[in-house]
Amino acid sequence: MASLTTEHKYDRLKEVKQFDESQIGVKGLLDTGITTIPPFFHQPPENLPSPQPKNQPRLTVPVIDLSQDRSTVVDEIRGASSILGFFQIVNHSISVTSIESVLKDMKNFYEQTTEYKMKFYNREVEKGVTYSTNMDLYKSKAASWRDTIQVWLSPMEPAWKMVPEMCRKALADWDKAITGLVEELMSILCEGLGIKRDKLKEWSCLEGRLSISHYYPQCPQPELTVGLTAHTDPTVLTVLVQNEIGGLLQVKCGEQWVEVEPVPGAIVVNIGDLLQMMSNDIYRSVEHRVLANNVEGARVSVAHLFNPSNREKLFGPFPELISAEKPAVYHEFLHEDFMRRVLANNIETARVSISAFFSIQATKRGDIYGPFLELKECCKESPVTSHDRCPAFGHLVASSVSLFSTTNILCSLQNLENCICNIYKESTLVKNSDKYFRWRFNLLQKNVSM
Repeated sequence: MASLTTEHKYDRLKEVKQFDESQIGVKGLLDTGITTIPPFFHQPPENLPSPQPKNQPRLTVPVIDLSQDRSTVVDEIRGASSILGFFQIVNHSISVTSIESVLKDMKNFYEQTTEYKMKFYNREVEKGVTYSTNMDLYKSKAASWRDTIQVWLSPMEPAWKMVPEMCRKALADWDKAITGLVEELMSILCEGLGIKRDKLKEWSCLEGRLSISHYYPQCPQPELTVGLTAHTDPTVLTVLVQNEIGGLLQVKCGEQWVEVEPVPGAIVVNIGDLLQMMSNDIYRSVEHRVLANNVEGARVSVAHLFNPSNREKLFGPFPELISAEKPAVYHEFLHEDFMRRVLANNIETARVSISAFFSIQATKRGDIYGPFLELKECCKESPVTSHDRCPAFGHLVASSVSLFSTTNILCSLQNLENCICNIYKESTLVKNSDKYFRWRFNLLQKNVSM
């Protein structure tokens, strides 16, 4: 007979699946009248806020007035981007009415009946629009207390018919307005680096756009969970508007967590991992989190994530920022492979910035790309010659190795397939795709997990 402990062992996957299939979301769960949250929302201690020392000086996120003269704005944004990686802007080109409109319409959707919202519930990213609780619900250690709508806006055509009608126009108008403002912000950020003002635009950094709206309702047990775990953004730039419910969004500065207090009409801007790498560590992408809401009413935010759309270009530190005195900190990489790394490492719950995976110093230490792995012979075609560069991760393959003979490649298990696949695809010596797919199949059969 099974023991009592075995009989009552908590089945997290079963409860998560039941919750997801109910399609009610966090708001629907709260509307059932719960006074305690399900165990799968209980975060591990390292994800929960701890009391801040009382003797620390109170830090604030800079609020920068864009109506000042250009040189002052450039200096202030450069300073904030270099030190904290976060700032708020006021007196910009977008009206308070426009900000309030997009927040109001998104909030209006989240507060519709559960039955109405079920029509939109899905986590199928390929459709271009998702509405769910936690995109990483099945992968994360614990769920976070929020519901989310994601809309891919560019470079593909937005699937507007899948966006709830009550917030469709406001979101389309917001995309147009915020993209215009971010073009100006990117110009200022480039000027702060001493490079061409339109450099980020030339590198297609305005063209990959994703809108993410979060809804954080009041939590019955906020001490047990979070709204969003600590993470950095795998973007060039993230811009966000939030409603009046404050005290939840926090930025890490050293060992201190600094609140990003709502300012009427302000837009929150934060540097993403990609811009940190492009700036060769002049600008900083920093950890931030959202606490679980412990007050009446819901916190609503609408974020726009800006990324490159160019899939052929190698990204890395701007050449103008590399010198003998300041060598490149990061390898070059394809954006597509950067995003594969993001997804493989579950960026939302990762404690280490994704930029660490492309650090030259980390590669030299073997922290990221070690240990060496051996590929058994699948065929004996087309050696990769001395110093072929891996387009996926930018490091050099050891000289005089053959890709399809017993080979040592400097990369980790998680990088292995992407790394070799890209060498294969880019090599002018490789012509036969059938042999590539046979090699790939054999590799996967050897249980190299991606």
